[in-house]
Amino acid sequence: MFGMLRSLWLYRQFVLSSIRNEFACRFARSKLGGLWMIINPLAQVAIYALILSNVLAAKLPGIDSKFAYAIYLMAGLLAWTLFSEIISRCLNLFIEQGNLMKKMSFPRITLPSIVIGSSLVNNILLFAAMLGIFVLLGHRFSAAMIWVVPLTLTVVAFAVGIGLILGLMNVFVRDIGQAVPIVLQVWFWLTPIVYPENIIPERFRHLLHLNPLFPITRAYHEVLVYGTAPKLDGVILIAVMALALMLLSLFLFRRASAELVDAL
Repeated sequence: MFGMLRSLWLYRQFVLSSIRNEFACRFARSKLGGLWMIINPLAQVAIYALILSNVLAAKLPGIDSKFAYAIYLMAGLLAWTLFSEIISRCLNLFIEQGNLMKKMSFPRITLPSIVIGSSLVNNILLFAAMLGIFVLLGHRFSAAMIWVVPLTLTVVAFAVGIGLILGLMNVFVRDIGQAVPIVLQVWFWLTPIVYPENIIPERFRHLLHLNPLFPITRAYHEVLVYGTAPKLDGVILIAVMALALMLLSLFLFRRASAELVDAL
């Protein structure tokens, strides 16, 4: 573990320059450039809000705003986009970088670090855009928003733990890469992001606690929508699970890194 951290420190310029080059290449010929990272999720919010706001806005307790549903939706998507982006990119990371891994000698841990860094930059820009929209919609800020920082770290650890394990498995069993996008799509709709949890019949509501993303998205809603501190019981449990998953994934990554090049 300490060897990985030391390697990351020694290759920090490689990681930072790779993140910078990734953004430069992605938007090299685009007139709007990095704005597309913000436009895409906000367009998704606009579509859902246009279709569902009249139906679901009344189901949101404690928010006195005609834009309540859009605010609720943006808060949930902030967590989900970070989570799904890290998993989706880690899933094919080693396959896409196979040629680089064969030709160059460098710490393999830098590859997921680049994914984490670029995903965090995307998420920070999206968060900044959301705060600007909150101002335009007249949504009040609160000190509770500082909780976004530890919540983001929890999402990153959880997503990296799952994404690295799936990415390693996908090198050896390519069916994983076909199945995970379907699972993520189902997982999205099983998580109260597009809809509030109180529309679920009460006899089924306890099943939400089987979803590890539920406490996280609920915490984002509490912090960004209602301006209150999150319920820590569920969040702490997921944070511990995320840390354990991340450590397990790093252990498996270290053990399997020697075999990755041969498999690729």
